[in-house]
Amino acid sequence: MQDKPRAPRNRTLTLSEQEIAKYRQRLIQLDQPARLSKIINRTIHQDIFQIMDFLPQASVDLLFIDPPYNLNKTFNSNSFKKQDLDAYTRWLDGCLSGLERLLKPTSSIYICCDWQSSVAVFTAIKNRFQVRNRITWEREKGRGASKNWKNASEDIWFCTVSNTYTFNVDAVKLKRKVIAPYRIKGVPKDWEMTATGNYRLTCPSNLWTDLTVPFWSMSENTDHPTQKPEKLLAKIILASSNPGDVVFDPFLGSGTTSVVAKKLGRQFLGVELDELYCCLAEKRLELAETEPGIQGYCQGVFWERNSLNQPVKQP
Repeated sequence: MQDKPRAPRNRTLTLSEQEIAKYRQRLIQLDQPARLSKIINRTIHQDIFQIMDFLPQASVDLLFIDPPYNLNKTFNSNSFKKQDLDAYTRWLDGCLSGLERLLKPTSSIYICCDWQSSVAVFTAIKNRFQVRNRITWEREKGRGASKNWKNASEDIWFCTVSNTYTFNVDAVKLKRKVIAPYRIKGVPKDWEMTATGNYRLTCPSNLWTDLTVPFWSMSENTDHPTQKPEKLLAKIILASSNPGDVVFDPFLGSGTTSVVAKKLGRQFLGVELDELYCCLAEKRLELAETEPGIQGYCQGVFWERNSLNQPVKQP
């Protein structure tokens, strides 16, 4: 809910009491095993550890996990307390052991973490999945430090269940401005000359510097303290799923994974412990029906951050 007046240009999504009452009616809870058809494209308001066994086996094509990092952190009505690294590793392993049965043989898994918990994630996945890569993305927000390097990045481990998996490389190429245009006999080499500048489509790497963490003037922003950018989820969903596939997020937060999956023509399922965040997710899903754009993704291309003449909405 909104506790105090916002600045006129603040576009952060909030909920009125009436909206909470409205969206609360859309949430579901499970007390027995459920078929996928009964829960698909819904938000489950429960603790993922209490309902893992109720979710349908071999039903998920893409699993995106953004768990609480091993930090003291408050998420509205719930808190996570920092543990020693071994205890956090066991916590992650218990989570993955329950989620593993939901995956298809062709599924992909992405797990978010910070630099301190990255080793715990690797320990939990190294003997469970095929570890493909570790993505590092620039999180340009962050507090300065007088006796250390400013922490401005996070990791995402990319895994698969088997050696048969989806990876749509052409769907996630990045459009960059060409600084030194090279020509062969006067013809541009691997770049395009346009009226608004020279650009090149480049293959995606495991270093992502083109993301903007949601902030107050962005329409996707909420008060969730660790909200991921829609553009980040778009990269993962486009690369590692196909239209109609099932994308699952067991720590849904304010709904970014479900929202982006919906915008990109995938099916989705999310579980979130906090009711307010569940309601925010439902509001965002409703808004996605009339506002399908993803900032930084336009005409099937991801644009480099702060590119001049960058479109911000899909046509």
